[in-house]
Amino acid sequence: MKLAIIGTGYVGLVTGACFAEVGHQVVCVDNDAAKVKLLQDGGMPIYEPGLEELVRKNVGNGRLAFSTSTAEGVQRSDVVFIAVPTPPLSDGAVDLSFIERVARDIAASMTSYKIVVDKSTVPVQTGDKVAETIKRYCKARAEFDVVSNPEFLREGFAVDDLMHPDRVVIGVRSPRPLAAMKEIYAPFNAPLIITDINSAELIKHASNSFLALKISYINAISVICEAAGANVQEVANGMGRDARIGRQFLDASLGFGGSCFPKDLSAFIKIAEQVGYDFGLLKQVQKINEEQMSRFVKKIADTLWVVKDKTIGVLGLAFKQNTDDVRMSPAIELCHRLRKEGAILRVYDPKAAEKARALLGDGVTFVEDMDEVAEGCDALVIATEWEQFKKLDLERARKALTHPILFDGRNLFDPAQMERLGFIYKSIGR
Repeated sequence: MKLAIIGTGYVGLVTGACFAEVGHQVVCVDNDAAKVKLLQDGGMPIYEPGLEELVRKNVGNGRLAFSTSTAEGVQRSDVVFIAVPTPPLSDGAVDLSFIERVARDIAASMTSYKIVVDKSTVPVQTGDKVAETIKRYCKARAEFDVVSNPEFLREGFAVDDLMHPDRVVIGVRSPRPLAAMKEIYAPFNAPLIITDINSAELIKHASNSFLALKISYINAISVICEAAGANVQEVANGMGRDARIGRQFLDASLGFGGSCFPKDLSAFIKIAEQVGYDFGLLKQVQKINEEQMSRFVKKIADTLWVVKDKTIGVLGLAFKQNTDDVRMSPAIELCHRLRKEGAILRVYDPKAAEKARALLGDGVTFVEDMDEVAEGCDALVIATEWEQFKKLDLERARKALTHPILFDGRNLFDPAQMERLGFIYKSIGR
């Protein structure tokens, strides 16, 4: 099918590349001319495993193209996907101005029937607003359908998630667009959940909020484990064997971050408030997440006694492994808090260093080799769960540190082994 993707961020670019990979004709549109030029020249604005190869391959075979013109995208396609940002407002609600602007641009370009698919994460009843906007601004009075098709991509695993989805949610108001939507997703061989638009929009926020709840729950358990002399990993493994619970998202850590969970959690609390429900449970999820970071910083301060003028090495800046995304990253927040306490930082991340520079500013030394971060440091901190950090040369790190202190915010190492190696080792919930 002929598809347009409006927005070439983490969601839009992965979606476009994967749709092209299974045989659809795709044009990805973005109003950032520099980004479009970069993509047209074979460059990549983001890091996502497997994405660069997919983009290069499908640009080469003519199934994937890039443009700055929404009109071109609409005219070249039968189905138009909206994949633009929906950032948070100061009160936790969602800024829908990008959605509204794209809906107006689509409307102005339509001269025949189109299916407009909202893939961005939006509050419930946004589909109504999109339909109303298109109807209002479409001078040609062309027919259209609005569909909700929320994404469930994990950064760092987004290509695999889209190529092998565990379900595809399609929210519609009439059966007319269903045949086209089924044709688009037929190559992925995934279960289809066909529902109304409002329910589809709620599925996304309800899913992300529940996953955030699981993370905060195990982080709360980690506090009890530390106080009681238990091991949170053993507790999580025991819980996770229960099929009703599952092991995923039960890893104690610095807390959740990124561009989705914090934003979607705040949005869902606000959505509930607007329909008359005080979602106190999710407010506690937020509170636990905030306290987890404060608790970890206190652990560092209590161990070092004085943080001011101490040199601390930080491994990891991205909000999670396998991505260069530093938006709402717990690792960046940790760096800010340590800098506020007067610490001097040496930092390393295999993919996110460049994007982190703009956020961390002066006074931070960026190191190009993870095994060199510990040089001259008073302590070392693991802030992101990159798999390669498990291969850290611990003997070299111990000798390089002024004091052999390691704070593990991702529980990558075994406490008994670290003690045998001579480290003062502080992890979470163990």
